Amino acid sequence: MTFVKYFAFPILIALVAVAYWFVSGYEPAGSVLLLIFAIAMGVTGWVLVPTFDDVGPTAPVDPEWHERKT
Repeated sequence: MTFVKYFAFPILIALVAVAYWFVSGYEPAGSVLLLIFAIAMGVTGWVLVPTFDDVGPTAPVDPEWHERKT
């Protein structure tokens, strides 16, 4: 489940890049841009998915602090 959670979107984007490669008649620019975007989404998922549900590297919260406290 963790692998799917981290890499579902990047794999889907990479599959779109492969399909675009063949459908466009081997046009490299769009395929490379889609592959770079898939890598960027993979890195983003690797960094941000652990913070889902307030689990992971988040800042500590002071329970006694309130913005309207005088």
